[in-house]
Amino acid sequence: MTEKSFEVAMQRLEEIVQSLEGGLPLGKSLKVFEEGMQLSDYCSKELETAEKKVTLLIQESGGKYRETPFKPGGENDDESSEF
Repeated sequence: MTEKSFEVAMQRLEEIVQSLEGGLPLGKSLKVFEEGMQLSDYCSKELETAEKKVTLLIQESGGKYRETPFKPGGENDDESSEF
């Protein structure tokens, strides 16, 4: 697949969902579904890459901040996130 921006890929995914809900012929549906799966994979990888770049600043006692990797799913909830 050619390089696409995340936003363009998401917009195309929305179009694909609408077209599949509209009732395409089987052959066309399979082709569009395959494109949607490729776009979904691309978007998932882009989000994963972005997630790895996210860093939280945690305030420690004494007013200093330390960086900690972002952990999805609320795993950082036990840390103080007030700034």
